[in-house]
Amino acid sequence: MKGESALDLAILCSCIVMLVVGSSAGGIAIYWGQNGNEGTLEETCATGDYDFVNIAFLPTFGGGQPPMINLAGHCDPTVNGCVGLSSDIEYCQARGIKVMISLRGDKGSPPMASKQDAAEIAAYLWNNFLGGHSSFRPLGDAVLDGVDFDIEGGSNAHFNDLVTYLSEYGESGRKVCLTAAPQCPYPDAWLGGALETGLFDYVWVQFYNNPPCQYNSSAIDNLEDAWKQWINIPAKQIFLGLPASPDAAGSGFVTVSDLLSEVLPSVQRFPEYGGVMLWSRYYDDQSGYSHAIRKYV
Repeated sequence: MKGESALDLAILCSCIVMLVVGSSAGGIAIYWGQNGNEGTLEETCATGDYDFVNIAFLPTFGGGQPPMINLAGHCDPTVNGCVGLSSDIEYCQARGIKVMISLRGDKGSPPMASKQDAAEIAAYLWNNFLGGHSSFRPLGDAVLDGVDFDIEGGSNAHFNDLVTYLSEYGESGRKVCLTAAPQCPYPDAWLGGALETGLFDYVWVQFYNNPPCQYNSSAIDNLEDAWKQWINIPAKQIFLGLPASPDAAGSGFVTVSDLLSEVLPSVQRFPEYGGVMLWSRYYDDQSGYSHAIRKYV
């Protein structure tokens, strides 16, 4: 009898946990564009597993360089080969999915030299990807929903100016959704100042490749402590950024069972929680991670 009661109690507790986790109305963000074997953008949105898609990346900008996208094996922008993505973008948006162009900054990336440089980049983004007009738009005529910042190196100069200029464009035209993917050590070395502007809508913090602030199977404390710092920044919502498979990052992968039993219950209790970001579509397609967690996010 005692054994049956204990079993019943365990089942009841499990159901309560799943009910609490499943009651959140969070979203899933994904990065698409860096592997030609991950399927098309339309196929990505057709899965029904995502609410946000970051087209990755626009790695060349600033320092007087002509901006240039790089979508790996998907298309070649140097011969205008990416304009066909316009119909895919519009397909995603018709399904209620926000689509952003993601700026990538790495070690060796040239810095924005001045506020004027930031203003010129903002004008380029507005006219070539957002609500402005240009004789040639790299992704065709589709109007993206916003700009994502995945800055992991280079210089941190003038990103606050760039987001301010982009936000101002949105005040006189179609709103520009601003998102960012900082590393979990707080404050972020590259975007800390920009995030303090209060202009970002969604911030998907990368809780991976950073052992001091990521989850491990023996302790959640590091992630919890970092999460409590990140939810205090002036942004609309904070997302939990994770690799979609063990191969997607050097460290920080969280199994589905650990995510549902430990990590999500810990972060979902805060009103700032917005959902989960995954790197990337290719790895998610292989693992099925987003589909497995979708109804609990």
